Amino acid sequence: MSQIEIWQAVVLGVVEGITEFLPISSTGHLTIAEQLMNLDITDEGITAYTAVIQMGAIAAAVIYFFKDIKRLVVGFVRGLFSASGRQSFDWRMAWYVIIGSIPVGVVGFLAQDFIKGSLRSLWVVAGALILWSVPMAFAEHAATQIKGETGMRMKDSIIIGLTQCLALIPGVSRSGATITAGLLRDFDRVTATRLSFFLGIPALTAAGLYELKDALSGPSVGTTALVVGTVVSFLVAYAAIAWLLKFVAHHTMMTFVWYRVAIGLVIIGLLATNVIAAT
Repeated sequence: MSQIEIWQAVVLGVVEGITEFLPISSTGHLTIAEQLMNLDITDEGITAYTAVIQMGAIAAAVIYFFKDIKRLVVGFVRGLFSASGRQSFDWRMAWYVIIGSIPVGVVGFLAQDFIKGSLRSLWVVAGALILWSVPMAFAEHAATQIKGETGMRMKDSIIIGLTQCLALIPGVSRSGATITAGLLRDFDRVTATRLSFFLGIPALTAAGLYELKDALSGPSVGTTALVVGTVVSFLVAYAAIAWLLKFVAHHTMMTFVWYRVAIGLVIIGLLATNVIAAT
Protein backbone atom coordinates (compact mmCIF):
# COMPACT_ATOMS: atom_id res chain seq x y z
CA MET A 1 0.00 0.00 0.00
CA SER A 2 1.07 3.62 -0.38
CA GLN A 3 2.60 5.61 2.44
CA ILE A 4 0.53 7.62 4.90
CA GLU A 5 -0.09 11.00 3.30
CA ILE A 6 0.63 14.23 5.15
CA TRP A 7 -3.03 15.15 5.54
CA GLN A 8 -3.68 11.72 7.03
CA ALA A 9 -0.77 12.21 9.42
CA VAL A 10 -2.30 15.53 10.54
CA VAL A 11 -5.70 13.92 11.11
CA LEU A 12 -4.20 11.04 13.09
CA GLY A 13 -2.09 13.48 15.11
CA VAL A 14 -5.16 15.52 16.02
CA VAL A 15 -7.12 12.39 16.97
CA GLU A 16 -4.22 11.10 19.07
CA GLY A 17 -3.68 14.44 20.78
CA ILE A 18 -7.33 14.84 21.73
CA THR A 19 -8.02 11.29 22.82
CA GLU A 20 -4.78 10.09 24.46
CA PHE A 21 -5.57 11.47 27.89
CA LEU A 22 -9.34 11.75 27.70
CA PRO A 23 -11.10 8.59 28.96
CA ILE A 24 -12.50 7.73 25.52
CA SER A 25 -9.77 5.46 24.07
CA SER A 26 -7.12 6.86 21.76
CA THR A 27 -6.48 3.44 20.20
CA GLY A 28 -10.16 3.02 19.46
CA HIS A 29 -10.51 6.44 17.86
CA LEU A 30 -7.30 6.01 15.86
CA THR A 31 -8.56 2.66 14.58
CA ILE A 32 -11.83 4.30 13.51
CA ALA A 33 -9.98 7.16 11.81
CA GLU A 34 -7.66 4.76 10.00
CA GLN A 35 -10.60 2.74 8.73
CA LEU A 36 -12.43 5.82 7.49
CA MET A 37 -9.27 6.88 5.63
CA ASN A 38 -8.91 3.39 4.13
CA LEU A 39 -5.64 2.63 5.91
CA ASP A 40 -4.86 -1.02 6.59
CA ILE A 41 -5.17 -1.42 10.36
CA THR A 42 -3.63 -4.92 10.13
CA ASP A 43 -0.42 -3.46 8.65
CA GLU A 44 2.33 -3.66 11.30
CA GLY A 45 3.67 -0.30 10.16
CA ILE A 46 0.30 1.38 10.71
CA THR A 47 -0.06 -0.26 14.12
CA ALA A 48 3.43 0.91 15.06
CA TYR A 49 2.69 4.40 13.73
CA THR A 50 -0.18 4.89 16.16
CA ALA A 51 2.08 3.87 19.05
CA VAL A 52 4.93 6.15 17.99
CA ILE A 53 2.87 9.33 17.55
CA GLN A 54 1.83 8.83 21.17
CA MET A 55 5.32 10.10 21.92
CA GLY A 56 4.12 13.58 20.99
CA ALA A 57 1.31 13.36 23.53
CA ILE A 58 3.69 11.99 26.14
CA ALA A 59 6.13 14.85 25.50
CA ALA A 60 3.24 17.24 26.09
CA ALA A 61 2.49 15.54 29.42
CA VAL A 62 6.15 15.65 30.45
CA ILE A 63 6.37 19.38 29.74
CA TYR A 64 3.02 20.12 31.37
CA PHE A 65 3.97 18.23 34.54
CA PHE A 66 7.68 19.02 34.38
CA LYS A 67 7.84 20.54 37.88
CA ASP A 68 6.13 17.49 39.38
CA ILE A 69 8.31 15.07 37.45
CA LYS A 70 11.47 16.95 38.41
CA ARG A 71 10.37 16.86 42.06
CA LEU A 72 9.83 13.09 41.93
CA VAL A 73 13.13 12.44 40.15
CA VAL A 74 15.06 14.57 42.65
CA GLY A 75 13.25 12.86 45.54
CA PHE A 76 14.06 9.43 44.09
CA VAL A 77 17.76 10.23 43.62
CA ARG A 78 18.02 11.68 47.12
CA GLY A 79 16.40 8.59 48.53
CA LEU A 80 18.98 6.38 46.84
CA PHE A 81 21.79 8.05 48.76
CA SER A 82 20.32 9.09 52.12
CA ALA A 83 18.08 7.63 54.80
CA SER A 84 16.41 11.00 55.32
CA GLY A 85 15.59 11.15 51.62
CA ARG A 86 13.78 7.84 51.92
CA GLN A 87 11.41 9.40 54.43
CA SER A 88 10.04 11.89 51.92
CA PHE A 89 6.76 11.58 50.09
CA ASP A 90 8.51 12.24 46.76
CA TRP A 91 10.66 9.12 47.26
CA ARG A 92 7.60 7.01 47.96
CA MET A 93 5.60 8.56 45.11
CA ALA A 94 8.41 7.89 42.64
CA TRP A 95 8.31 4.23 43.63
CA TYR A 96 4.51 4.18 43.32
CA VAL A 97 4.81 5.38 39.73
CA ILE A 98 7.54 2.85 38.92
CA ILE A 99 5.69 -0.11 40.45
CA GLY A 100 2.35 0.95 39.00
CA SER A 101 3.84 1.14 35.51
CA ILE A 102 5.29 -2.38 35.49
CA PRO A 103 2.12 -4.52 35.00
CA VAL A 104 1.02 -2.92 31.72
CA GLY A 105 4.56 -3.17 30.36
CA VAL A 106 4.83 -6.87 31.16
CA VAL A 107 1.34 -7.80 29.94
CA GLY A 108 1.67 -5.61 26.85
CA PHE A 109 4.96 -7.27 25.87
CA LEU A 110 3.77 -10.84 26.48
CA ALA A 111 0.42 -10.35 24.73
CA GLN A 112 1.58 -8.10 21.89
CA ASP A 113 0.70 -10.55 19.10
CA PHE A 114 -2.83 -10.99 20.44
CA ILE A 115 -3.26 -7.24 20.96
CA LYS A 116 -2.06 -6.44 17.44
CA GLY A 117 -4.08 -9.28 15.93
CA SER A 118 -7.41 -10.46 17.29
CA LEU A 119 -8.12 -7.31 19.29
CA ARG A 120 -7.64 -4.97 16.30
CA SER A 121 -11.30 -5.11 15.39
CA LEU A 122 -13.87 -2.33 15.48
CA TRP A 123 -16.33 -4.81 17.01
CA VAL A 124 -13.94 -5.07 19.96
CA VAL A 125 -13.55 -1.28 20.07
CA ALA A 126 -17.30 -0.68 20.05
CA GLY A 127 -17.96 -3.32 22.69
CA ALA A 128 -15.19 -2.06 24.98
CA LEU A 129 -16.30 1.56 24.64
CA ILE A 130 -19.81 0.65 25.78
CA LEU A 131 -18.97 -1.99 28.39
CA TRP A 132 -16.24 -0.02 30.18
CA SER A 133 -18.71 2.87 30.52
CA VAL A 134 -20.45 0.81 33.22
CA PRO A 135 -17.54 0.74 35.71
CA MET A 136 -16.81 4.40 34.91
CA ALA A 137 -20.37 5.36 35.81
CA PHE A 138 -20.27 3.15 38.92
CA ALA A 139 -17.00 4.76 40.04
CA GLU A 140 -18.56 8.21 39.81
CA HIS A 141 -21.50 7.00 41.91
CA ALA A 142 -19.48 5.10 44.51
CA ALA A 143 -16.37 7.25 44.92
CA THR A 144 -16.00 9.13 48.20
CA GLN A 145 -13.18 11.33 46.79
CA ILE A 146 -11.74 11.77 50.28
CA LYS A 147 -8.08 11.21 49.39
CA GLY A 148 -5.59 13.53 47.73
CA GLU A 149 -2.19 12.72 46.25
CA THR A 150 -0.49 12.46 49.64
CA GLY A 151 -2.94 9.68 50.51
CA MET A 152 -1.36 7.41 47.90
CA ARG A 153 -0.07 4.06 49.13
CA MET A 154 1.67 1.14 47.43
CA LYS A 155 -1.55 -0.87 47.40
CA ASP A 156 -3.26 1.94 45.46
CA SER A 157 -0.42 2.01 42.96
CA ILE A 158 -0.56 -1.74 42.38
CA ILE A 159 -4.35 -1.80 41.95
CA ILE A 160 -4.37 1.16 39.57
CA GLY A 161 -1.40 -0.28 37.69
CA LEU A 162 -3.12 -3.65 37.26
CA THR A 163 -6.28 -1.92 36.07
CA GLN A 164 -4.21 -0.06 33.49
CA CYS A 165 -3.60 -3.43 31.81
CA LEU A 166 -7.24 -3.48 30.73
CA ALA A 167 -6.45 -0.53 28.48
CA LEU A 168 -4.55 -2.92 26.21
CA ILE A 169 -8.03 -3.82 24.94
CA PRO A 170 -8.79 -1.20 22.27
CA GLY A 171 -11.76 0.86 23.36
CA VAL A 172 -11.30 0.58 27.13
CA SER A 173 -9.00 3.64 27.38
CA ARG A 174 -5.90 3.80 29.55
CA SER A 175 -7.02 6.99 31.26
CA GLY A 176 -10.54 5.63 31.55
CA ALA A 177 -9.23 2.54 33.33
CA THR A 178 -6.82 4.33 35.65
CA ILE A 179 -9.14 7.21 36.55
CA THR A 180 -11.90 4.70 37.32
CA ALA A 181 -9.55 2.72 39.56
CA GLY A 182 -8.38 5.92 41.23
CA LEU A 183 -11.94 6.97 42.00
CA LEU A 184 -12.74 3.53 43.41
CA ARG A 185 -9.66 3.88 45.63
CA ASP A 186 -11.35 7.04 46.99
CA PHE A 187 -9.07 9.62 45.36
CA ASP A 188 -10.68 12.88 44.32
CA ARG A 189 -11.28 13.31 40.60
CA VAL A 190 -8.36 15.69 39.93
CA THR A 191 -5.92 13.49 41.85
CA ALA A 192 -7.12 10.37 40.02
CA THR A 193 -6.59 12.18 36.72
CA ARG A 194 -3.09 13.36 37.69
CA LEU A 195 -2.18 9.83 38.76
CA SER A 196 -3.38 8.62 35.37
CA PHE A 197 -0.94 10.99 33.68
CA PHE A 198 1.99 9.96 35.88
CA LEU A 199 1.41 6.24 35.32
CA GLY A 200 0.90 6.75 31.60
CA ILE A 201 4.20 8.49 30.89
CA PRO A 202 6.55 5.49 31.48
CA ALA A 203 4.22 2.94 29.85
CA LEU A 204 3.47 4.94 26.72
CA THR A 205 7.08 6.06 26.31
CA ALA A 206 8.28 2.45 26.42
CA ALA A 207 5.58 1.37 23.94
CA GLY A 208 6.44 4.17 21.53
CA LEU A 209 10.17 3.46 21.58
CA TYR A 210 9.58 -0.26 21.14
CA GLU A 211 7.37 0.27 18.09
CA LEU A 212 9.62 2.89 16.47
CA LYS A 213 11.61 0.34 14.47
CA ASP A 214 8.46 -1.11 12.86
CA ALA A 215 7.10 2.32 12.03
CA LEU A 216 10.32 3.34 10.29
CA SER A 217 11.02 0.05 8.53
CA GLY A 218 7.61 -0.56 6.95
CA PRO A 219 6.74 0.79 3.48
CA SER A 220 3.40 2.16 4.74
CA VAL A 221 4.93 4.85 6.96
CA GLY A 222 7.27 7.60 5.84
CA THR A 223 9.57 9.56 8.13
CA THR A 224 7.88 12.85 7.25
CA ALA A 225 4.42 11.51 8.13
CA LEU A 226 5.80 10.15 11.39
CA VAL A 227 7.27 13.53 12.35
CA VAL A 228 4.15 15.44 11.34
CA GLY A 229 1.84 13.12 13.28
CA THR A 230 4.03 13.30 16.39
CA VAL A 231 4.33 17.11 16.34
CA VAL A 232 0.60 17.59 15.79
CA SER A 233 -0.23 15.16 18.60
CA PHE A 234 2.11 17.10 20.91
CA LEU A 235 0.45 20.45 20.24
CA VAL A 236 -3.10 19.14 20.50
CA ALA A 237 -2.38 16.96 23.56
CA TYR A 238 -0.91 19.87 25.52
CA ALA A 239 -4.15 21.80 25.07
CA ALA A 240 -6.20 18.68 25.87
CA ILE A 241 -4.33 18.11 29.16
CA ALA A 242 -4.97 21.65 30.33
CA TRP A 243 -8.63 21.39 29.37
CA LEU A 244 -9.16 18.01 31.03
CA LEU A 245 -7.71 19.05 34.39
CA LYS A 246 -9.95 22.10 34.46
CA PHE A 247 -12.95 20.05 33.38
CA VAL A 248 -12.64 17.30 36.01
CA ALA A 249 -12.23 19.91 38.74
CA HIS A 250 -15.86 20.97 38.23
CA HIS A 251 -17.59 18.13 36.34
CA THR A 252 -18.14 14.39 36.68
CA MET A 253 -16.95 11.79 34.20
CA MET A 254 -20.50 11.16 33.02
CA THR A 255 -20.04 13.36 29.95
CA PHE A 256 -17.40 10.92 28.75
CA VAL A 257 -19.53 7.93 29.72
CA TRP A 258 -22.41 9.07 27.51
CA TYR A 259 -20.02 9.94 24.69
CA ARG A 260 -18.46 6.46 24.86
CA VAL A 261 -21.86 4.78 24.67
CA ALA A 262 -22.95 6.99 21.77
CA ILE A 263 -19.79 6.50 19.70
CA GLY A 264 -19.88 2.76 20.43
CA LEU A 265 -23.43 2.52 19.10
CA VAL A 266 -22.48 4.57 16.03
CA ILE A 267 -19.62 2.16 15.27
CA ILE A 268 -21.93 -0.83 15.65
CA GLY A 269 -24.39 0.83 13.26
CA LEU A 270 -21.68 1.50 10.68
CA LEU A 271 -20.40 -2.07 10.96
CA ALA A 272 -23.88 -3.60 10.76
CA THR A 273 -24.67 -1.63 7.60
CA ASN A 274 -21.26 -2.44 6.03
CA VAL A 275 -20.29 1.22 5.79
CA ILE A 276 -16.96 0.29 7.36
CA ALA A 277 -15.19 -3.04 7.88
CA ALA A 278 -14.24 -4.42 11.28
CA THR A 279 -10.61 -4.98 10.27
